[in-house]
Formats: sequence, C-alpha cells, structure tokens
Amino acid sequence: MKGNLNDLQKQAQEKWEELEESSFTIRIGTPTCGRAAGSLDTLQAFQERIKKEGVEAHIIEVGCMGLCFAEPLVIIHNPDSGLPPILYGFITHEKVLRLVEGFILGDDPCLELALGTVEFKEDGTPYIPEMPRFEIEERLVLRNCGYIDPLDIGQYLARGGYLTLQKALKMTPEGIIREVEQARLRGRGGAGFDTARKWKACYQMERGPKYLICNADEGDPGAFMDRVVLESDPHSVIEGMVIAAHALGASQGFIYTRAEYPLVIERLKIALSQAREIGVIGEDILGSGVNFDIELVEGAGAFACGEETAMIASIEGRRGMPRPRPPHPTEYGLNGEPTVVDNVKTFALVTRILQQGGEWFSQIGSPNSTGTAVFALAGRVEQIGLVEVPMGTTLKEVIFEVGGGITNGRTFKAVQIGGPAGGCLPESALDLPVDYDSLKEVGAIMGSGGMVVLDENNCMVETARFFVDFLARECCGKCTMGRLGVKQMLLILEDFVKGEGTEEDLDMLEGLAHDVREGCLCNLGGSAANPVLTTLRYFRDEYEAHVTGKRCPALVCKELITYYILPEKCEKGCDHCVLTCPTEAIATDEKTRKKKILQDKCVKCGTCIDVCPPEYDAVIKVSPPDRVKELEGEAGG
Repeated sequence: MKGNLNDLQKQAQEKWEELEESSFTIRIGTPTCGRAAGSLDTLQAFQERIKKEGVEAHIIEVGCMGLCFAEPLVIIHNPDSGLPPILYGFITHEKVLRLVEGFILGDDPCLELALGTVEFKEDGTPYIPEMPRFEIEERLVLRNCGYIDPLDIGQYLARGGYLTLQKALKMTPEGIIREVEQARLRGRGGAGFDTARKWKACYQMERGPKYLICNADEGDPGAFMDRVVLESDPHSVIEGMVIAAHALGASQGFIYTRAEYPLVIERLKIALSQAREIGVIGEDILGSGVNFDIELVEGAGAFACGEETAMIASIEGRRGMPRPRPPHPTEYGLNGEPTVVDNVKTFALVTRILQQGGEWFSQIGSPNSTGTAVFALAGRVEQIGLVEVPMGTTLKEVIFEVGGGITNGRTFKAVQIGGPAGGCLPESALDLPVDYDSLKEVGAIMGSGGMVVLDENNCMVETARFFVDFLARECCGKCTMGRLGVKQMLLILEDFVKGEGTEEDLDMLEGLAHDVREGCLCNLGGSAANPVLTTLRYFRDEYEAHVTGKRCPALVCKELITYYILPEKCEKGCDHCVLTCPTEAIATDEKTRKKKILQDKCVKCGTCIDVCPPEYDAVIKVSPPDRVKELEGEAGG
C-alpha cells in the first residue's frame, strides 16, 4: 500500500532492529549457486528441526554473499550469546543437526563449521574479518547481497533503500547527470563507455518518448554477476533505474534478462510488484510528478542479444541482430525513439553515487576507471565466487589473495578475462592493474566481468578453440566476417588440436583474426579475435608444439595423447582399470598380472587414470602418441 516513504522506512527500520537485537535469526543463502549445492535441503532441514524442537527463530532466505565455493552458507545470530552473527560454510542438511543441538539449543557455537563472524563497516556493509579477502574487497554493488531477504522490500528499506531515490527526485535531471559525470562512471556492461555522456546525449534529445533498458542478458560462460545481483538485491537495480529515468525524462523501462534465469525472473516479478505497491515505480512516483514503469522481458538466450542494438530489436519482437551505428540508440533506439541501455551493475552503482556523491565515488579505483569492478571468479581457483574490488586492483591480488590461489597446489598458467571474447593473459601479467585501459593495452577487455583461471593442465590452443567455438555458434550471421571469418578461425583451431595444422595455417590464423577484429559489424563479433590473438601473443610455443611437434604439452588434446600403464608401478592385485574400462581396452598378463592398454581399442576417455589408486599412480598420459612405442620398447628391454 502506498504511503509516506519516511514512515515506511521508519517502520521497516524498527522491525529490522527488533529482528537484529532480540530475535534468533538463521539466514540461509538460496540463490542459484546455493541451490545447486543443496541449500533448499538445508533450508527444509532447519525448518523441520526448529519446528520439532519448538524453538522461536526467524529463518530468512537470502541471496549470494559471493562465497560460492562454500555453499550452502548459513548465518546464525543468537543475541543472547553475546556473539556477533556467525557465518557457516558447507552446511549440507546432514550438518543441520549439529548446529541445532550445538548453538541453537546449547551454547556451543560450533566453530569447527564456521568461516568467521559477520561484522559491519561504518556504512553498514557486512564483512568477515577472519577472511583476508575482505581486506581487499570494497562492496558497493554487493553491499546487501547475502544478508537481506530479496523478497522483502522492508529489509531493503531498513537498509536505507529508496531514500536515495527520494533525494534524487528533488534534484534536476542536470544535477543528477552532473553527479554521475563527477563520479566518472563508466558502463559496467563491458565497453566501459562514459555513462554521463550517454545520459546527456539522450536527455538533450527534444523528442520522445524516451526509453531506458537494463541489460541483464548475461551470456558469457563462467559469468554470473548480474544473475547474483538480481537474485540477491533486485531493488538496488530498480532504484538506480528510476533515478536514471528521472535524469533522462524516460517514462518506460525494460529489464531484459534470459529465460534461463528462472529465479531472477521470479524474484524480479515480486520486487517490481512490491515497488509498485509502495509507489516507487508507476505514476506520480513519491508525489514528484515523475511517471516511470518497468516491464520485464525474457529473452530466448541468444548471446548476440547482449549487444544493445540486437537487444532493442528483440524487445521490439524482431530477430536479435546488431545494426550499424550511428545512429546510436540515444538518438534512434527502441521504436525509433531515444533510448539508453545500461548494465545491471551500472544501475546498482548509480544508487550508491547519488547516495554518497560523485566526488566520493571518483576517489575509488583508478583515475580513468573509477569505482569498483565485480568479477565472477571461476576455473582452477580455490575460492570460486563473486569478487568486488576497487578498479586498479592487480590480477595477482584478485586471484591469489581474494580467490585463495590455484587449486590442488598447481601452477598458475593464465587467466581468461572479459568473457568468451576476452583475452588470455599469462603469469607475466599478474601485476597488471585491472581496469579498462590497462587491459586494453595487453589485448584483453574488461567485458562484463568474467574471470576464468587456468592452470598447468589447461591447453591454451584448446582454450582458444573452446571460446571461438562458442562465439561461432552464437554469431548472429549478419556480417560476412562474423559469419564466415569466425567459423574459419574455428576450423583452423580444430586442425591444430587434432595435430593436422601447418605453419602456413598459423600465419593464416593470425591474419584472419586481425581481419575479424576490423571487419565485424558489432563489437561482439570483432572481439571474437581476442582469444586467438592473445593466446598467439603469449603462448605461441604451445601452438608451435601442436603444429611442428604434433604434441600437446598440457596433455589435453585427445588426438595428440595416448594412455600408458607403467609396468613397474602397476600393482598385480589391482583390477580397478580393467573393471571400469568401457571398451575392454585393458589386457592383463596371465603370469605377472600387469596391465597393458590395447591402443586400437582405447577411446581415450581417461577412466583408467581416474580410478588408478593414488598410491600406485601407474597410468600416465603421453604426447605425442607415437612415444608410447618407445615406452613399450623400454619396458620390454
């Protein structure tokens, strides 16, 4: 029900304080990452156990705190214990009984299950002092994520939600744009275009109606930043959109997300309904005379629709294909009218900028890349999850201090940054500050924020092939270089990983990649050259090994490796490999009981190496395949 925002905020704040100071609360993370790890089972187990024990406790579903590696996450606060809220990790339903009996019914905080205590900075941002990563992180976008209930607008209001909008509605559009300009905010969708410049161009257009679009079409493999923000704190994005709409003079907005994000869609629908109910979207917002509503649009999952002109075409009901620019969407966008398209994280940051001021924001990060960057840290890194750090933080700090380093004690090899159309950077780039300009200098891009870490067991030629394969499949096909050039790059890379490439192909690939970069209609197509050019630039020796030596140094490319059992290590009483081989490609010597792989039957599935007991470690991969003949000769000798 609509009412005075100050009154609603006061009521929400009183309810929040009562919840925090006198109630036993159990917060359980149920975003997509948590659900994949079993958090719904954990939630059910807590609900059933609490009911059975007759304990008065508030169980709250929250979003993602960014610590995806430790899901399911649970925060328990017992005010009577005198302890701050405690964060527990890896709480599957089997561990619920231990927490209930130990901390909820008793006075044992079960510290063996704890990751640390949840404490608060001056601005109310939760952090965990025991985890070193929080000394580096600065959470502007993720401030509420993992701590408030995304389905309860009251908890957002209690944390100061929509008060910034109330402030912005009293400002002139020029005043809002001036604050964003002073902040030097660059769009967080990938290109890093000056946000204030875009807004000013649209505002100055004297025709209308004007439209505002939130780009939540997150299609990069390994990227999940926008999904987490919308699942965990949707109102921060809605508030930023309404502020932007007032600055532009837009009366209609759209949030464009993909149908593969069902939880985002579910929670956005609820959040938009709640926002309408209290009058922060709709007609005469908070009595200001500003009219602005938001429609949720579900895309079909085409990667090309992440490009703004393709997205506009999709919203209009046409096939999502980019078009040449100019004219830019700020001049000729949705339905031919002035339109601004910004990313989820851009809108979330707008709320913080108007709350704290553009000058405050401009002091965070690098001079030309202000504020923070949110990354989805994935791949061969210990602490997979979301990371928000000031721009200019080095790759080494993000991967080794925030991310905890490389898994299983292996060696760092490369980081693929900027999504599938980003670049692969080597160890020598670890001291590189992460910002738009620094990454561009080394051939990579910031992109939307994907960061995939690779180790010694990753083949860089296969990595390039994987991402170019994705881009070739997702290409809209409108321009020749996108349709044929990217496909031809893929065919050459496929020859390399099969050991069929030539030195002439290597030169052709490099030249073709430059042509694709210059000749594609849109940035998505042109950026398809990045994984090729950066791997050629920094890992050319691996390409040459595939071409001239017909071998894969990382022992990844199936056509260039074979499996071999070391006779001296094979334990005669062990039959693990024999029992699990799907093609019966392992023979046993009747006298010695030693095993041997029949190469004509082997399909190189790797099952034998997986099941060989670590204490024996008898199965190895060999490259090139012909080398196995030498080994067999040595064994026979």
